[in-house]
Amino acid sequence: MQFSEDQAEAYDRVSSALAAAGIDLVEGTLTPDPGSAKSAVLAVIGKAGSGKTMLLARLVEALTEAGVETVSGDWEGRRRKERRTLAILAPTNKAASVLRARGVPATTIHRILYTPVYDPEYEKIAEWLAGNGEKPVIEGLTEAALDRAAAFYAIHKSVPGALAAAGLRGSDFIRGWKRRDDPLDIGFVDESSMLDKTQLDDLKEIFPTLLLFGDPAQLAPVGQSGEMVFDGLPADSKLTLHRIHRQAHDNPILDLAHALGDPEVGFERFEQLVEEAARQDDRVVVAPRVDAGLMARSPVLVWRNATRIRLIHAFRAAYGAPDDALLPGEPLICDGIELPLKHRKKRIDLEARGLIKGAQVIYLGPGKKPGFSRLHVIGAEDPQVSAASIVKIEMPGEEEPFIPFAANMGAAFLHGAAVTVHKAQGSQWPEVQVFAPDLYAAARSGRSEAGQPLWKRLAYVAITRAEHRLHWVTRYRLARPTAPLDTADLRAPAAPLALDADAAPGAE
Repeated sequence: MQFSEDQAEAYDRVSSALAAAGIDLVEGTLTPDPGSAKSAVLAVIGKAGSGKTMLLARLVEALTEAGVETVSGDWEGRRRKERRTLAILAPTNKAASVLRARGVPATTIHRILYTPVYDPEYEKIAEWLAGNGEKPVIEGLTEAALDRAAAFYAIHKSVPGALAAAGLRGSDFIRGWKRRDDPLDIGFVDESSMLDKTQLDDLKEIFPTLLLFGDPAQLAPVGQSGEMVFDGLPADSKLTLHRIHRQAHDNPILDLAHALGDPEVGFERFEQLVEEAARQDDRVVVAPRVDAGLMARSPVLVWRNATRIRLIHAFRAAYGAPDDALLPGEPLICDGIELPLKHRKKRIDLEARGLIKGAQVIYLGPGKKPGFSRLHVIGAEDPQVSAASIVKIEMPGEEEPFIPFAANMGAAFLHGAAVTVHKAQGSQWPEVQVFAPDLYAAARSGRSEAGQPLWKRLAYVAITRAEHRLHWVTRYRLARPTAPLDTADLRAPAAPLALDADAAPGAE
């Protein structure tokens, strides 16, 4: 796909900002960071299908060809004066995994803010794998083990994965975690509509050159009065892309998303457009009831918390889930880490394993210790985790949730069979169910956000979470599942964990 005029203009503007920082994409040359270059924050904004991800990928490719080193967050080599660095970031594991699936080596903002501390002996292996040293001699590791590490790293570029391939455990080579001390050079942030001001300030401390990619039609973070962090940038720092790119065939889901921008389209007319699209293309489905089977892996998207709780209980009842236990295969959403401040290291270790607020998780079964759960973290590079868990099942009409089981402290979870549209931002699923009665309720409320009817912003975010098929659910009904809950789809061999019980208090 060739650049459009607006993409070419954005690429040139970003190239100019990088050239001012000593990175020439035209000549493919680098100069050492002078440390005195003026900080720059730019934003590339555009609606779904406008080519933001394509532009991001092309810029990453050009920076790599120029010799800029991509930092993943799992290990960093020794600082060199001539070294120039890039980090591609997303607010959540799921959003980062969407980029990785498209060949862009993304990591989470959290993994850049907190870095692992390696044992010096095993750091020699990491330096060798990165091409910065000779092949080391390590007591207890054979030549064959080092060769396995090199073969793994050549394909996956993961130092923890390579060391695990050599037969090492996380506790052998990671001593702990610390907040980043040294700044990097360039930061690309996808899904920046999800950022709040505090996160932006943290990133500006680390990256002198920061490029935000965001969708102005999405929902702003709660508590920011409908504004996104790039809204406050000067006009000449915002590069706008227009929707002229599509997939190989016209995408009816994107067509519906962009129809919401027409001020003449009300809720009733929009439902007619959905029905017309469904008659012409099987990628849009008008469904009279929620599909319980789909809820197990992609949540129903709703506006109201009361609807979310009702659907979760209907899901659990349909599968015969007991009140006092979870069934393997039930979906969960991480609601944060419940630990006292003195246990900061435990918090960092759990978050490093992907258990950050908003992470989507599938329950696999109880752990070996009371209160522990075996979990599959959706979108994490190393998804299989066992951790101290506090699971909360919210009850209709009750202020306090029911807790079927819990550790004294650890990662807290809510049920994930249904989530609010706000929580779904940054995520995508192959198939998505949007609960239309809730959007109708939002339309009837007459509420607006940033000058746009709230129901339109909710609908836009909800339907653009669908990668391949959109299910527009029209009634308060649940279709019973045709098969029991299962975890067979999650049993594919995963990369070895970078952390284990010894390295991560609070995790098995």
